[in-house]
Amino acid sequence: QVRLVESGGGLVQAGGSLRLSCLASGTIFRIHDMAWYRQAPGKQRSLVATLSSSGYTQYADSVKGRFTISRDGAENAVYLQMTGLKPEDTAVYYCNMNGEKTVLPRNFDVWGQGTLVTVSS
Repeated sequence: QVRLVESGGGLVQAGGSLRLSCLASGTIFRIHDMAWYRQAPGKQRSLVATLSSSGYTQYADSVKGRFTISRDGAENAVYLQMTGLKPEDTAVYYCNMNGEKTVLPRNFDVWGQGTLVTVSS
């Protein structure tokens, strides 16, 4: 089983920064894609940023220029560096990874437990 553990959420004032971390463990052979999503109260979960195995990144328009997604392959970890935080960034943030396992079934697509980011005005 592949498991993701997130950390780094908290309370921050507008204009501040936070760095979210997500570490994967388990029967991982290789990771294909990593991503961060968020869900604010009363809204659907939406994509924040993605990072492919080739290093290609994509960002939601609302976070471009402020957030950066990166990975540490040796630790099977993905990070989200958030700067210039705004109150509208307040949400539960979830990491997601897909790839291949060392055991059957081969493929995995797993989610972290979520970490709350609260940005005060």
